[in-house]
Amino acid sequence: MVRKLGNLKSALLLGAIVLACIVRGGDARAADPQTALLAGGCFWCTEADFEKLPGVIGAVSGFAGGDVENPTYRQVVRGGTGHIETVLVTFDPAVVSYREIADTFLRSIDPLDAGGQFCDRGHTYSPAIFALDADQARIAGNALRDAADALGLPETKVALREAAPFYEAEDYHQDYYKSQDLILTRFGPQTKAAAYAKYRAACGRDARLREVWGDDAFTG
Repeated sequence: MVRKLGNLKSALLLGAIVLACIVRGGDARAADPQTALLAGGCFWCTEADFEKLPGVIGAVSGFAGGDVENPTYRQVVRGGTGHIETVLVTFDPAVVSYREIADTFLRSIDPLDAGGQFCDRGHTYSPAIFALDADQARIAGNALRDAADALGLPETKVALREAAPFYEAEDYHQDYYKSQDLILTRFGPQTKAAAYAKYRAACGRDARLREVWGDDAFTG
């Protein structure tokens, strides 16, 4: 799997892994991190949700599923690359299992909508789980079937896809939900964090999640 992590992001991720080893007595084997590749519409939102989940070491926004190497954000949203917005989640399986990751993901999206997610429409925002190996494919398939049963449906609209190269989005998009960088918006100068909160509310993401999932909705 292709990963284009920047030096700072890589250092932070490595530091979190090392810290996890220390907390559990220095046994490096106990900390073996695993990854999940998830597409839940706007990658800012999926990243924000999963970085708040216990056991998640980090989440990186990017793209997967297309046929253009190293795509830019502008290329992807313009269309034609085949990519969808995706988040690479690194997690500690001693704290949270892949099945729990999959179940949480499905309750953080609208699994009834294949045409995008919430206010973000089109292929770029379509929901999917990229299974990185046969075990993930089996587990994700079971999670999808159980989610459909929970909703009283024959199936969800979430695609279960094979592993694909993951390309990290530009630094501008990483940790958007908590960044204090100032940007110019239609409301005037705002931090990215403030702009993200307004976008998420206006997009109706959390309201729709509660409509679909009720008390089981995961809103980060």
